[in-house]
Order: sequence, then C-alpha cells, then structure tokens
Amino acid sequence: MFSHSFLDIAWWYYQYQRDKIEDELEMTMVCHRPEGLEQLEAQTNFTKRELQVLYRGFKNECPSGVVNEDTFKQIYAQFFPHGALPCLEGSPCVEFLPPSPALLFCLVDASTYAHYLFNAFDTTQTGSVKFEDFVTALSILLRGTVHEKLRWTFNLYDINKDGYINKEEMMDIVKAIYDMMGKYTYPVLKEDTPRQHVDVFFQKMDKNKDGIVTLDEFLESCQEDDNIMRSLQLFQNVM
Repeated sequence: MFSHSFLDIAWWYYQYQRDKIEDELEMTMVCHRPEGLEQLEAQTNFTKRELQVLYRGFKNECPSGVVNEDTFKQIYAQFFPHGALPCLEGSPCVEFLPPSPALLFCLVDASTYAHYLFNAFDTTQTGSVKFEDFVTALSILLRGTVHEKLRWTFNLYDINKDGYINKEEMMDIVKAIYDMMGKYTYPVLKEDTPRQHVDVFFQKMDKNKDGIVTLDEFLESCQEDDNIMRSLQLFQNVM
C-alpha cells in the first residue's frame, strides 16, 4: 500500500538538476536569486547553490512563478516522456508490486496520481503551487526525517484534509498507484489487487477499529513495517 513512487520521481528530478550544477555553475552564481532564498535555505535541507539550480529549473517550466494543476500534470508527465520510470532493484517504486526479475520499468499513466500529488503540494488549498511549496516538499521527501516523510505521506492520503484517512481515500490513492504502475507489471496484477492491499493495510492501521486512521495510528503502523522503513531509508542519504 505504502508507495514511494513520488520519492522516485523526486529523486530523478533532483539528480537531473544536480547533474546540471557543474555545467551551469558560473551562470547560476551570477543569476538573480529569488527573494527569500536565505530563508528557504534555513527552512529546507538544501544549500543556497542547490536552491538556485532548482529555482532556475522551476522558472524555466513556470515563468509565472506559480503552477496550477494542469501545468503540474504536464510537467509531471515530461519527466518521463517515453512513459517509463526506470526502477532500480530495491527502489521504493517496486514495493507496491510483487518482486519479479522481469520488472525493469514501471510504465507511467500518472494523471490521477498527479492530481493527488498536486493536492498534497498545495498545502494552502489555493489551487496553485509556488516554488516555496515545491522545494519544501522536495526537501522533506529527499532529505527529511522518517517522521517528516511519514507526515507528508499521511497528508497525501488525507485527500479531504480533515485530519484522518478513511478507507475510500486510501483506496483512491492505491488505485491511482495501480493505474500508474500495476497494470504493466509481470506477472500482471489482478484487478482486485488494490482492494486487497487496502483491506489488509487499513485493518492493520485502524488500531481502534473506528473506521478512520489518525496520524498517530498511521505513524505507528508505518514504523512497525520493515518494508516501509527500508523504502524511506533508501533516500535518506541522497546528496
């Protein structure tokens, strides 16, 4: 159930931007720094130079400085123009899927999942994401503590932002992940696989059986799961 497919995407995006640092260093150091760069450096786990490179890429894609949902989906799709996200052995994107040596690529049909990601990035629910929102989330996903990453993931699953996760919300997210990756695995997952995963994980997480999962229940359940913790730790040392 607990997918880090966006962790993979965040990692690939960061690697892409980081690989450009050396080639663009001179240009980056003289370009105009966005207002509040020092504050973002203090609030995130990125250096000033890294923030400059990330901002440069953000502004190239979003000259207005803000992203609406349609633009977010377009940018999200552009990360994988051939419709495939390379999945390294042990990568978090394969945790939702059964192990298979034939699983080399996860074919991406990401529109629905991108909608939920945008909802999580848009923390103020204004219908737009600013650079500050983007880089704060990226910092958590790539370099945050286990607790920070789990809290962010809880927010992703809490679609209506009422502070709880109900079974329907969990099903919506897992179904979106299945649509993005599960149908193209080998062996092919059965149609009822998402429902089966949700039934198992929701029963495990709903400690007091009241039909909802609180943040505390979510944190406790995830930290008890070795697979989830290993997935988080894969990205703990991304530089």
